[in-house]
Amino acid sequence: MDPTEDKTEWQAFEDGRVVGRAEAWKRHDGRLFVSVDSWRDATFDQLAATMLADLPRPLHTMVDADDLALKARWEQLGFTAGHGEWVYRVPTDPQVTGLGAVRPPAGVSVLPLGAAEKGPLRVLDRAVRTEVEATLGRHEMPAEVLPRLDDATVIDPTKYAVAEEAGGRYVGLVRVAPVPRQPRIGLIAVLADQQRRGIARALLADVLNPLHRSGVRAATAEVSHSNAAAAALFDSVGAERVGSNLEVVLT
Repeated sequence: MDPTEDKTEWQAFEDGRVVGRAEAWKRHDGRLFVSVDSWRDATFDQLAATMLADLPRPLHTMVDADDLALKARWEQLGFTAGHGEWVYRVPTDPQVTGLGAVRPPAGVSVLPLGAAEKGPLRVLDRAVRTEVEATLGRHEMPAEVLPRLDDATVIDPTKYAVAEEAGGRYVGLVRVAPVPRQPRIGLIAVLADQQRRGIARALLADVLNPLHRSGVRAATAEVSHSNAAAAALFDSVGAERVGSNLEVVLT
């Protein structure tokens, strides 16, 4: 196994049939995540032991916060609970969200998905990363905030809508993954000196309203338990908390 590969897989067989599978992959931020898929406890333990013996530390995995049995199984392997995320179902109907008539504040415009330039987008991403580390902390960094942005890093503007000041500075962004039928809002962020002006709501309006017109009824989003501002934003547009994920870590 080469831990520098993007994804690695282990399989368990019985009588020539696959009875379990384990995977390891690196996220954008460089963290190494693992998972085990098997309905047999003994197979789960065997796959996990084999996988963990091959991999460097630290390791991360996500579990449903309500799945106490799975959480306990990872804890028996030495994992400890880290940060948690609320899972939201976000409606797109402006009659529900109240975003139909929302516009950005004076001096700010919203560039729709695909219209942002890579250079200024990289600058904004670096600034967002710095502010998240200084406030919520590095351990709460969203996976969609890239760890290193140089000329070799590909950043896809088609997944970002951006708030731009009249002078050309990018001050906020929302990242949308085009998952079929239910797109995922992976990140929404506004620079600290531009917060509390309604920019985040304008960004949400810019991505949710077109989704509604195209027939998409809802998107999903994940918000850290510690990010009260983001949770308040999604609560204010009628988003429903439909679950909670917990990250567990082996150091």
